[in-house]
Amino acid sequence: MSRKRLHLGKRGEDIAAEYLLSKGFRLVERNYRQKSGEIDIICKDDDTYVFVEVKTRQDRRFGHPTEAVTKRKQLQISRTALIYLSINDLLDEPVRFDVIGVICDRPTPDIIHIVGAFEAP
Repeated sequence: MSRKRLHLGKRGEDIAAEYLLSKGFRLVERNYRQKSGEIDIICKDDDTYVFVEVKTRQDRRFGHPTEAVTKRKQLQISRTALIYLSINDLLDEPVRFDVIGVICDRPTPDIIHIVGAFEAP
């Protein structure tokens, strides 16, 4: 991945984290990695653990960034979330999978937050 794309992705994740904090979420972890994949943001919304996938685009030329969270990506995220929950003895806790799309084509980025975007298979 090019340095420019890495920088854009990091910027989008930072924007998403600030957005979540402004909405009252508590950040638990960022860029959680396992062999099964990575989860961009793990946070809590009241008593619910929320696993957030962030997709960032420079503009809308290739569609909205949230459309890039395919079934395959959803499966990867849910598998990684299960590992996180198992390791931390949280299997009985309520969980949710959200997607945040960030478009950076203006001075103030456009943020779309899809709450409960998908369920674990």
